Amino acid sequence: MGPDETAGHYLVANVPRARRGQTVAEVLSQLIAHAHDCMDVVCVLDDDERLVGVLTLAALFALERDRRLGDAVQPGFPKVHATTDQERVASLALHHAISAIPVVDAKGKLLGVVPSAALMHILRREHVEDLHRFAGIARETTLAREAIEAPPLRRLRHRLPWLLLGLAGSMLATLIMSRFEGALAIDPAIAFFVPGLVYLADAIGTQTEAVAVRGLSLSHARMRTIIGGEARTGVLIGLVMGGLTFPAVWLVFGSVHLAVAVAVALVVAGGIATTVGLVLPWLLGRFGSDPAYGSGPMSTIIQDLLTLLTYFVVVSLIVG
Repeated sequence: MGPDETAGHYLVANVPRARRGQTVAEVLSQLIAHAHDCMDVVCVLDDDERLVGVLTLAALFALERDRRLGDAVQPGFPKVHATTDQERVASLALHHAISAIPVVDAKGKLLGVVPSAALMHILRREHVEDLHRFAGIARETTLAREAIEAPPLRRLRHRLPWLLLGLAGSMLATLIMSRFEGALAIDPAIAFFVPGLVYLADAIGTQTEAVAVRGLSLSHARMRTIIGGEARTGVLIGLVMGGLTFPAVWLVFGSVHLAVAVAVALVVAGGIATTVGLVLPWLLGRFGSDPAYGSGPMSTIIQDLLTLLTYFVVVSLIVG
């Protein structure tokens, strides 16, 4: 995390400040008399310049003019430190539905606020970075943003490592299929469903990744709850897909065993894809890496290999 990715980088110091003993009328007069760089909130301080709480302008105007701020201030208003990561700042703003976040030092003294325009910039910046990481373009934040304008050789250097990882994954997939040559010899139609199963697993996993990469940062739910919910969702998706596929395969190929194998593989693949798409970004985040690195090529490779392995094991047990 660089210094340009912290709350301090977006800090605006010229903001409305007030004391607990001041009345609403006095504060409104101050707001009219002085220009500020951010008018989203009024920061209420004690005599040592420590942040006591915050009042939004809407809340301030709704109060009686003779009421003192100390009686109406919101003490639980979220605040951050100058070194807080920008993504955490944006997450707090979204979670609490507020347009500005106060920034304090280690002693709780007010430094300023991160205004609404900066929050919008942070959200857009994080979104662009995630799009690049989904494609496996670059690991470095700056390089990811500049990838589309880089010279061809530099673009190659950014993208090739992930594609080489994909090449290794395709070799493993070929190895898996070769291990089940006996089942393929019994019924060559088994191979017909490999592309469809892999595609569906990738599609389910991609949906989960899209939710997980930012959801892991923004959600306040317990990880066990999130994983359990996504795994059940994946199984339900697999059940629907399998239920639709079973009669079609049976009707076209005339094999109830093959139809059962494909349907069961879809159910299992759905659960695997959602679990991998969620757990892998979470694990990378736990080890200090951006969760977005777990999306795209890496998750796709793991999902493909596990789907193939599941399918051929099921086929060997049911058909073979």
